[in-house]
Amino acid sequence: MMIDLIKKAFYTGIGAAELTKEKIEDLAKELADKGKVSESDIKKFVDEALSKSEERKNELKQQLENIVDETMKRMNLASRDDLAALEKRLTENIEKLQEKGSEE
Repeated sequence: MMIDLIKKAFYTGIGAAELTKEKIEDLAKELADKGKVSESDIKKFVDEALSKSEERKNELKQQLENIVDETMKRMNLASRDDLAALEKRLTENIEKLQEKGSEE
């Protein structure tokens, strides 16, 4: 089927993560104008391409977050959570010292 061939070429030729809805719809319109694909196939193609694009973006985001987390661990850098926990402990200790100082 022509649409399957187009899909395969499309997904291998273009990074799915970089697709926008406009680009996908433009490509689908171009294919429809050339009479190579039916309207129902185009709708399916657009929906599938948008879904795959969103999936790939989420995968890349997760991979990037993992790389950053791993790099921070290797560099022995404090995370935002580490700093927040430290700030909380510091605040609690200051409050305890102030209470102790006012008791004397």
